[in-house]
Amino acid sequence: MTLLLVALGVMLLSGVLALAANRSPAWASGLGAGGVAAGCLLGLVPAVHVMRGGFIEPLRTAWEIPCGAFAIALDPLSAFFLVPLLVLSALAAVYGWEYLKPSRAHRGQSLPWLFFSLLVAAMVLVVVARNGLLFLAAWEVMSLASFFLVMVEHEKPGVREAGWIYLVATHLGTVFLLVLFLVLGRGSGSLDFDRFRADSPYAAGALFLMAVVGFGAKAGFMPFHVWLPEAHPAAPSHVSAVMSGVMIKTGIYGLVRTLAWLGPPPAWWGWLLVGIGLTSGILGVLFALAQHDLKRLLAYHSVENIGIIALGMGLGLLGMHAGSPALAVLGWGGALLHVLNHALFKGLLFLGAGSVLHGAGTREIDHLGGLARRMPWTSLTFLVGAVAISGLPPLNGFVSEFLIYAGAFRGATGPGVSVAIPAVAVIAGLALIGGLATACFTKAFGIVFLGEPRSARAAEAHESGGALLLPMLALAAGCAAIGLTAPHVIGWMAPVIGQVSGVSSPFLEAQWLRLQGILSGVLFGTGLAVALVSALALVRRLLLSRRTVGETVTWDCGYARPTPRMQYTASSFAQPLTDLLDLVLRPHRRRAGIEGLFPASGSWSTETPDACQRWIFRPVFSATADTLSRLRWLQHGHIQLYILSIVMTLLALLAWQLV
Repeated sequence: MTLLLVALGVMLLSGVLALAANRSPAWASGLGAGGVAAGCLLGLVPAVHVMRGGFIEPLRTAWEIPCGAFAIALDPLSAFFLVPLLVLSALAAVYGWEYLKPSRAHRGQSLPWLFFSLLVAAMVLVVVARNGLLFLAAWEVMSLASFFLVMVEHEKPGVREAGWIYLVATHLGTVFLLVLFLVLGRGSGSLDFDRFRADSPYAAGALFLMAVVGFGAKAGFMPFHVWLPEAHPAAPSHVSAVMSGVMIKTGIYGLVRTLAWLGPPPAWWGWLLVGIGLTSGILGVLFALAQHDLKRLLAYHSVENIGIIALGMGLGLLGMHAGSPALAVLGWGGALLHVLNHALFKGLLFLGAGSVLHGAGTREIDHLGGLARRMPWTSLTFLVGAVAISGLPPLNGFVSEFLIYAGAFRGATGPGVSVAIPAVAVIAGLALIGGLATACFTKAFGIVFLGEPRSARAAEAHESGGALLLPMLALAAGCAAIGLTAPHVIGWMAPVIGQVSGVSSPFLEAQWLRLQGILSGVLFGTGLAVALVSALALVRRLLLSRRTVGETVTWDCGYARPTPRMQYTASSFAQPLTDLLDLVLRPHRRRAGIEGLFPASGSWSTETPDACQRWIFRPVFSATADTLSRLRWLQHGHIQLYILSIVMTLLALLAWQLV
């Protein structure tokens, strides 16, 4: 535990030193990035040690605050979440050092690095905390630090709005968490995690719902996801990668940790998570398909992938309820492996989007094109991330989704109707999500990187520097490594799956051996297909080596001078699917200037606002604002009356306590 505390100290110290070096942006950036990266590497040592079966003595130090204690511990669940958190944060710090260079001339570097170090340290403390008060304090620091990072470019009105939406959403979730811990603490007489227990099945159900809302708001469950598509585009790209890749997973961690305190799960818990997963996964990918901003598109895919994780968790709970260890292991295994996989490929995609913004100056998909020639390494790594997030073999996204599929098929043919119905829904929903995700990333990669440039900025794009490319290459290698070594990764995860699912070690080991055999066969088939395609490509190259190969323009239907305007746009590519789902997406369409037989000009644009924000949150917040505006008479400006109101309130509380 000492090494983990040293790692936290290095991160916090680097933020303070970056703040002290405010007059030298280069020093502030170097100290901030270097300290976070070094602290993450130090923290990885104890995390990997525990994942390999080691034990680290917990630490507990009393506080003067009632019910508070600095109690931290590393078990397999905490260690598992720490690994992607620390890896991605270290790579994002290296990336951010280069990414923020252009802003050094007009914006200080000290505050962004102070808040970045606070964010990473707070996330680590959230994962290892074993006291409710310490957990909530770290949770609040994490929320505020990420808020200030979202607001880095606060001079832009859109950024300010995104920041406030995020702040409100995250604190609404915190309210439910505060009630959750107060109820658990009142029942046990302590806020220490090892003493939390639910008093009855009814209390456990209520606490479960509080946890779903409180932690789901951070994770991005629909309909609590509205802050994601606003905050992620507003934040710097390395911050977006950390927030989407690992920060939202603290919500998943909190929900998994809470389940251990509530006792045996009833079936409706699994049904609820399957329903949330289907809603988040399908609607998340649908709204992603309709986006024109690259980072906004990726934000909606975070909602989609959180939905996939919820599907696996739901299957795991159904397996635990039905007494089916195989279903529990497959569901929880797929969900937790997808936590790791999503951190890698979503971090890669957000860093890739930042590289596009850095090299081309825009993240509007319809203003890009032809970047594969100008940014070959960025296009290659982005393609790896796109294939991985689409769940295609042989990359890592396929492995975790394969486990969830296997669990769903097991549930559909096993324990009973109460498990079979949601299992069949998972199979259908996961297939639909995978197909739509593939279509969406075909659009994103094709429009951004292929074809011809659609704007002067895209035509003048340049490849990013080494400090930007190195983290992207490392994450792309991680996606490939997990996909190709899936049988070994599954064995490495056995301790955390056993802890979460409650399955005994002998059965767990037998189940993993069976899965390792299946995955080895799948990977062998995939490798055979890749080898066949490579051989055919080599034969083609040899056959053409002795012939003259020329290049010319494609058939242009009689047009003498084809232009980039004749290419597909993001809207036109996705139009068949978005039109089919018009009742769900409800896009706004604008058409102007198309008049006569031979119009000189014309324009067509679409915008797809978030349905939950449009129909749920905006009306509720507007009504709340109207109601509160009627109480403005209380702000009369007379301080003595304010003090009198406070005194009267305190006297009323004292009288109520005495009674």
